[in-house]
Amino acid sequence: MLGFIARRLFQSLLVMLAVALIAFSMFRYVGDPVASMVGQDTTDAQRAELREQLGLNDPFVVQYARFVANAAQGDFGISYRHRRPVSDLIEERLPATLELSFVSAVMALAFGIPMGIYTALRRHGVLSKAFMALSLAGISLPTFLIGILLILVFSVQLRWLPSFGRGDVLSIGGWTTGLLTTSGLAALILPAITLALFQMTLIMRLVRAEMLEVLRTDFIKFARARGLPERLINVRHALKNTMVPVITITGLQLGSIIAFAIITETVFQWPGMGLLFIQAISMVDIPVMAAYLVLIAFFFVVINLIVDLLYFVVDPRLRVQSK
Repeated sequence: MLGFIARRLFQSLLVMLAVALIAFSMFRYVGDPVASMVGQDTTDAQRAELREQLGLNDPFVVQYARFVANAAQGDFGISYRHRRPVSDLIEERLPATLELSFVSAVMALAFGIPMGIYTALRRHGVLSKAFMALSLAGISLPTFLIGILLILVFSVQLRWLPSFGRGDVLSIGGWTTGLLTTSGLAALILPAITLALFQMTLIMRLVRAEMLEVLRTDFIKFARARGLPERLINVRHALKNTMVPVITITGLQLGSIIAFAIITETVFQWPGMGLLFIQAISMVDIPVMAAYLVLIAFFFVVINLIVDLLYFVVDPRLRVQSK
């Protein structure tokens, strides 16, 4: 077990170093940092002095090592657009993105897994066919179109929910949340549904397919032949063996919720990391872009590590193999 964790941590470190190299390369090959920080009336001598102060004349390896060391401490430099430390911008925007992603992930799992189990066990029922039709629509329609349709119906026509913003938030120990205010909860509903719908339908169809495959195996037939209760067979035997591939895909999709919240945050003007990244692209704000890339990679690495550890809980074959 410890050897497995050590190998995964080493692999995660290599991935983060590779992502840091890609993020650092943007400073050298996407625009000129000095040109983005000074005005037109700056002399060549002043530009050269600034390049020396920023360490841009150092060798590539030295600059990369400095970037990795600073990034490990949460220091990504100064934003070209906001003229503020990138770490401060991340500290302000990250709670909004994580809150939206967390609520969307809970919704996707809370509805996707039970719907997948139900459609597998009652696949000829009317409700199962309705769930499958909903899943087809959720996978086919683009995220931005779903968001626009929800805004049109619930914000413009019915005027039940706000169409943009985060609402009122409370600050608890430096962490801002809208889950404790009425306007914050109302503002969260539409973007959370928009972000969760695709993931929910994907998880539902995956659980259904894996559940049907497990129900056709010989050990399930043998359990029925022994006279075991149907509920025990479905929950203890079928569902448990279904969860191994489901955990893999679900873990990757939860990382995708954080990474691809950009579209949802743009549609609803949600003040999170995704909206900040879109604004950074339009203004060629390299420090913010690099920080966002490293941060998203870190989330994926952590989620994949958690998924690998969950394998030991779900699949006893891995525990036997590790021994």
